[in-house]
Amino acid sequence: MALTVALVAGLGWFWLGLPLGAAVILGAVLAPTDPVLAAEVQVEHPNDVDRLRFTLTGEAGMNDGTAFPFVMLGLGLLGLHELGDGGIRWITVDVVWATLAGVGVGAGLGLGVGRLIIYLRRTYKEAVGYDDFLAMGLIAASYGLALILHGYGFLAVFAAGLALRSVERDLSGDPERTEVTNVAAAETEMASHPHQAPGFMAAAVLQFNEHMERLGELSLMLVAGALLATVEPSVGSLAFALVLICIIRPLAAGPFCRLGGMDLRQASLVSWFGLRGVGSLYYLFFAINEGLAEAAARTLADLVLWVIAASVVLHGISVTPLMKRYEAARARGH
Repeated sequence: MALTVALVAGLGWFWLGLPLGAAVILGAVLAPTDPVLAAEVQVEHPNDVDRLRFTLTGEAGMNDGTAFPFVMLGLGLLGLHELGDGGIRWITVDVVWATLAGVGVGAGLGLGVGRLIIYLRRTYKEAVGYDDFLAMGLIAASYGLALILHGYGFLAVFAAGLALRSVERDLSGDPERTEVTNVAAAETEMASHPHQAPGFMAAAVLQFNEHMERLGELSLMLVAGALLATVEPSVGSLAFALVLICIIRPLAAGPFCRLGGMDLRQASLVSWFGLRGVGSLYYLFFAINEGLAEAAARTLADLVLWVIAASVVLHGISVTPLMKRYEAARARGH
């Protein structure tokens, strides 16, 4: 994540001639990945432990939140945010406190809500059939409380999801239970069963979140498409997008995947599937709303929209055939 920010910022500063602060913001905006745009690279069910899918899904959840400190750093370098003497305020507030507050709020709410719901279902057969509201409420509560405490909302939501999943694994007593993948066939008895209730809750929440992701992505990608119509075609912007996708992403991800124990095929696919989407739009709009100068805002918007467009086209075309080959190789044991 930090390496991607640094490489993109360096490219923006040396090649595009952006001010250092704007270049750092560009790096932070374009660092988050977004595999929701290609469902084939997401985990397929609560017990999916494939390293490729798990890495890409986990990366998207984590780096959306960890991009925020770099956005604040870029704004500070432009004089739009207080960094403190020697950057001490940025380190203590924007890095340490905001990160810990986001993770703490999310983990606390995820654990508390998850255990409360399972208790009510097992003991009183209450709170059955409200998994959709549970997911929405947990997302809203985690994000909102984190913002109130000046923490990072994205990190809070990610931590809440992890905590909720940990509750299911702890209380079910069997992390490999197959019924957690069969939500459609489950009924009230499964939702309140002493052993099956945790798995049922996890699968129902995951299914609802997937539906919400699709609707949200569709809406925001329509917005991105409409905005792209206002951008003048630019060879430089397209070249920048290709450099990010084809050079910077592999350099920032591939070596660490190999060091982490992935085989060459998995590391190569992680290096390629650095999809950009809604996260980049969010951070771009946030920076603009904080008072980014019009010229810098226009330049960053053009670059970000071209990167998203190139990512959607290239990754959208390649994801299905590449993942089919990957799954076929896994089936053969290679």
